[in-house]
Amino acid sequence: MKHIPRLLLIVPCYNEEEVLPETIHRLTDMLALLKQQQLVSVGHILIVDDGSTDNTWQMIEAFALKHKEISGLKLVHNSGHQQALWAGLEYAVDRSDVTISVDADLQDDIRVIPQMLTYYLQGIDIVYGIRKERKSDTFLKRFSAQLFYKVMGSLTGDIIYNHADFRLISNRALQALLQYPERNLFLRGLVSSLGFPSAMVYYDRQKRPAGQSKYPLCKMLSFAAEGITSFSIRPLQGIVLLGLLFILISVGVIIYAIAVYWEGETIPGWTSILVSLWLIGGSMMTAIGIIGEYIGKIYKEVKKRPRYLVDKTTEWQDDNQEKES
Repeated sequence: MKHIPRLLLIVPCYNEEEVLPETIHRLTDMLALLKQQQLVSVGHILIVDDGSTDNTWQMIEAFALKHKEISGLKLVHNSGHQQALWAGLEYAVDRSDVTISVDADLQDDIRVIPQMLTYYLQGIDIVYGIRKERKSDTFLKRFSAQLFYKVMGSLTGDIIYNHADFRLISNRALQALLQYPERNLFLRGLVSSLGFPSAMVYYDRQKRPAGQSKYPLCKMLSFAAEGITSFSIRPLQGIVLLGLLFILISVGVIIYAIAVYWEGETIPGWTSILVSLWLIGGSMMTAIGIIGEYIGKIYKEVKKRPRYLVDKTTEWQDDNQEKES
């Protein structure tokens, strides 16, 4: 069994002033419980503010002054959930033995965290939080999410069904993850591709305590496209198959045209031609769009711009510093 670890909870957030007090209350209570159960030796909460435009950062600073186990990291602008989470992971690698990432809305049930840490103490490096039920989600969100996981699973095979970004990761697995250089981040796929010993815990998705979801349908669709094109070239392979299909269709049409020509019949006219033009033209535009998406990703990667920029941080204080003072 491993030694009792230092835990860092990473909480990315964007405009979450309504839900943040309840989030802090629940997470600090959870840290106290984990220490009581001797599952962690030291516990901290890192709240990553992804360029919020409300009072989220001011609240984080106030909580950090009140609670020694809370720290804040503010990004200059809204870089996106995955980049904010990556910022938290880079911040955590030298400050913890194990990290757990959880969204600020706490729809992922933190009551399974003790079970996650039990797996870690048994030698497991990555523990995935898996949603059993999504009754609190709207039909559209539930349907689109399930469709996304099924499509991703069929395209890549590396995606964990109904797992978002609620996970435990050990320090050695985290160090391996941080060696990945790409700017187009899809952490659900990256983490599952590491290959370290893993386990799963299951929970029912909870209702939001307050505030509104920051992931509307347009963002969900954008995230899905990002994940698919970051982890699979099958859309490009599909273009090849589509081209072969059109070649076969064209061969069939040519044979048919020659046959009716020898029989002295006229070839059907404008309707078939227009349908063919629209079908082939639309397919070509789609193919060009897919190729453009991949070229755009290459463009982002070769520029090697920073994933995020840090604006402010609160003071970090661990237990050793406290004892020395």
